[in-house]
Amino acid sequence: MKCPNCGNEMREGTLYCEHCGEDIHIVPDFEPELEQNMQQSIQDIVEDIGQKSGELENTSDDTEESLHPPKRHHMWQFAVALALLILVAAIGMGVWVYRYNSEEYQISEAIECTASGNYDKAIACYNRALELDEDNIELQFSMAEVYMLKNNKIEYEYLLRSITGNENASLEQLDRAYGKLIAIYRARGDYKTINELLMGSNNEQILTTYQNYIAREPEFSIKEGYYTSIQILKLSAQGSGKIYYTTDGNEPDENSDKYTAPIILEDGDYLIRAIFINDNGIVSDVATKEYHIENDVIPAPEVSVISGEYNCPINIEILDDEGEVYYTTDGSEPTYSSQLYKGPIPMPLGKSTYKFARIIDGVTGETAERSYQLVLNTEFTPEQAVAAVVEYSMMCGKIRDETGHFDESDAAYKYEYQYVTNVRDVGDFYVIAEILRGADGSLTKTGTNFAVNIYSGERFRIESDSYNRIVLTELEIKEDSQSGE
Repeated sequence: MKCPNCGNEMREGTLYCEHCGEDIHIVPDFEPELEQNMQQSIQDIVEDIGQKSGELENTSDDTEESLHPPKRHHMWQFAVALALLILVAAIGMGVWVYRYNSEEYQISEAIECTASGNYDKAIACYNRALELDEDNIELQFSMAEVYMLKNNKIEYEYLLRSITGNENASLEQLDRAYGKLIAIYRARGDYKTINELLMGSNNEQILTTYQNYIAREPEFSIKEGYYTSIQILKLSAQGSGKIYYTTDGNEPDENSDKYTAPIILEDGDYLIRAIFINDNGIVSDVATKEYHIENDVIPAPEVSVISGEYNCPINIEILDDEGEVYYTTDGSEPTYSSQLYKGPIPMPLGKSTYKFARIIDGVTGETAERSYQLVLNTEFTPEQAVAAVVEYSMMCGKIRDETGHFDESDAAYKYEYQYVTNVRDVGDFYVIAEILRGADGSLTKTGTNFAVNIYSGERFRIESDSYNRIVLTELEIKEDSQSGE
C-alpha cells in the first residue's frame, strides 16, 4: 500500500505514513449487495424511459406540428431519469456514510471479519471504530487480539503498551495489559524488559501486584553528607533477592561484597555503591551515596592506678564517668564486645595489661593502657587459701572429701580463688568463691564467699552490710562438727 501523499510504501495495517506522517483514513469496502441494487435500479429506470419513448414515437402524427412534442418529451424523460439516478446515488451514499460513521457497525463488521479469518479488514474496521471513539480502550484490546491472531506481535505489544500509558485506563484494564505483556516477556525469559516496563509505571497497585518482577535500587538508611561521629549504614530493598555493594566507588556486581549486616562508617571518606538482584536475576540501577566521617576526639578515661610494680592489694578505678568505658586484659583494643567497666577492679597477681576506652554513639575514643605487676610480701599462696577453705568445709561436714562431694551423686562443691583485696583497718585477703557443680556438670555460684588472710591464713566469711560495705565474719568450728555430724 502506498501513501497517497508522498507515494512511499506503507506497512500493512498502519494508520499513518512513517515517512511524511500523513494520516490515512481507511474507507470500508462498498457493499456488493448495495452496489448491485443500485445498478439494477438504474437499469430499470433506463428501460422504463426507453419504453415510454417508443410509445411516443408510435403515436406521432404525420403533420409537422406533431414532430416538436416528442423532443419536449425526451427532455422531460431525461430529467426524470437523472433525478432518479441522483436519488438512488444519494440513498447509496447515505447508507455508506451511515455505516462509515457508525461505531456499532464497524465493530460488528470487525467481529464478523475476525470470525471468518479476514484479519486485515477486521483491523481496518477497528481502526475506523477507534477514529470514532478514540478513548475506547476495549477496542484497543480487541484489535490487539486480531494482531495476535495474525502473529504480528510487534503491533500487539505496541497496542498493549499504549494502554499501559493511557491515563484514562481503569485499574482492571491496566492490570490486564501489564499481565499480557509480562506473559510475553516471561515466555522469552526477558525479565529485564519486564523490570523496565514496570519501573515506567507510576501506579503503586500495579507495582505491588508485580513486585516480584521489579528490582528497585537499594535504599540507604542515612543521607549522604558530612558527619562528626561514626555512622551505622543499613541497606534495604523491596522484594526477594540480594544486595551487593562496594565502598571504594567501584561498580558493584555479584562478585562484590554481599550485604548481610550494617556497614560501619568510621573516620574517612566513603563512596558507597549498591545494587539489588532479585530472585529472577533482574539487576537494579546502581544506588550511590558519598559520606565524609570526621569523628570528634573522645579523650581516654582517667585511670586511678598508674603502670608499675606493686606489693600489696590495690583496686583499679576509672575516675571520670563520662560515657561507657570498655576494657580488655589481653592487649586487644576495646570494642562493644569487650568487658564493660562497672566498678573497681582488683589488680590481679603477677603481670597484667589493661586497655580502657570510651565508646560513645559507636565511636571509640582514645585508649588508656596500663601495665601492672603485683607481687605480695608473703609465702602464703592462693592455692593454700583454697585448701584452707576446703579443710573448713570438711571439718563442718559440708563435704566428705577434698573433691567436694557431699552425697552419692556426682554433684560437688568447688572452691576457686577470685582475687586479692584489702579490707580497710583489717588486712589483706584472698577471696575464695564457693561453686556448686551439678551432677550434669553445670557450674553455679552459691553466693557464699570466703576471705583468707594472706599472711596468717585466718578464715572469714565475706558479707555486705546495708551500706554495701564488706563485713568479715570469723569462721568457728564447733566440737560436734569435727565428728562429721
